[in-house]
Amino acid sequence: MLGKAAMLIKKYPNRRLYNTSSRAYVNLNDLAALIRQGQEIQVVDAKTGEDVTRVVLTQIIVEDAREAPTGLPLELLRQLIMASDRAGREFIMWYLKSALDAYEKVQGAVENRLKNVGSAALSPLHLVKNLLTPPPAPGADGEIEHLRRRVAELERRERKPRPHGKRRQA
Repeated sequence: MLGKAAMLIKKYPNRRLYNTSSRAYVNLNDLAALIRQGQEIQVVDAKTGEDVTRVVLTQIIVEDAREAPTGLPLELLRQLIMASDRAGREFIMWYLKSALDAYEKVQGAVENRLKNVGSAALSPLHLVKNLLTPPPAPGADGEIEHLRRRVAELERRERKPRPHGKRRQA
């Protein structure tokens, strides 16, 4: 069943793939790029209307494995072939889905932590920038006086005794 955001791809008998949204022929690499961008796709046989999405996604995985032999472990592939009964396949699929869900959860947590670390790292820079860039004062005399006060304030801070063992960084 085609979901709301799913892009319809028609597969013709000559193995060509047609993106009905962009009205252009695409290849497996194009479909892989769409999927990596988060786009949902559904591939149907143009002649019969049969959903062949699973076959095409499997082809993409096979092509990726050909180009980068670091794909799925051989033992997992053997187990997939050996799990000929429905219960065995369902268990392996459940296991793989659970592993992928856990991976996505960890990846999301890592990305959130990196954003937090980036924000924290930028905060001191923001404070220094505000300290060194005074607000505009009206008139040249007022601006000069404001700059004198800021310089005096910075000199006072520089003269303050520092806790033992800590050095001020420039």
